[in-house]
Amino acid sequence: SGGVWAVLTARFASRRILAGPRTGGEVVRMLVTSVVIPPAAVRHRVRGLVAHRRARAWCGPRVVLFDRDDTLIRDVPYNGDPERVEPMPGARQALDRLRHHGVRIGVVSNQSGVAKGRITAGDVRRVNARVEELLGRIDVWEFCPHDGGDGCECRKPRPGMIERAARRLGALPSDCAVIGDIGGDIEAALAAGARGILVPTGRTRPVEIARARETAPTLEAAVDLVLGGRGPR
Repeated sequence: SGGVWAVLTARFASRRILAGPRTGGEVVRMLVTSVVIPPAAVRHRVRGLVAHRRARAWCGPRVVLFDRDDTLIRDVPYNGDPERVEPMPGARQALDRLRHHGVRIGVVSNQSGVAKGRITAGDVRRVNARVEELLGRIDVWEFCPHDGGDGCECRKPRPGMIERAARRLGALPSDCAVIGDIGGDIEAALAAGARGILVPTGRTRPVEIARARETAPTLEAAVDLVLGGRGPR
């Protein structure tokens, strides 16, 4: 093993030295550091393995899908004006934490104003673009343009948007958490086989809060649940 170590160290040193013209002093320094670096790196690796030997791999959701209105931004009914977009408190910080942990982010939003003729699909996309300007990149957008009586498969509480968003991100619905402010968001999550977390607002009905398996008082608290695994209500 000592011989193998010497050969590998010599190869490491030669590749560093031959990468460019070197002075005599640089060659000496590279020889010394080439001998020191491998054992130092191995020692650091071993210390990390020992220190974190009881740590378990994080198995939280790969994808978090948010409702848009009254979850990420203030609800302005049938809003088609990007200038009226106002983020909910803590929204940017919550999304940035998920991004930092490598979690993909999506939005699934009912937009019945399109079917009602109050706004256009282009209006929805312009508002969504403004949301990204304020809150950062969203990996996938899905919105339902239908009204309640249209019988579509995408309007929450049906699971169509969640299933489609997961598929576009190369994930299963079971890999996803859905965060929203009303019962329909949570029902859609359960119908898709995803995890649902309710963040109540003034329009959330008490019965919706009572039925939710998981609730959080704020977006940041909901992200705590996502990053920390399943937690108490």
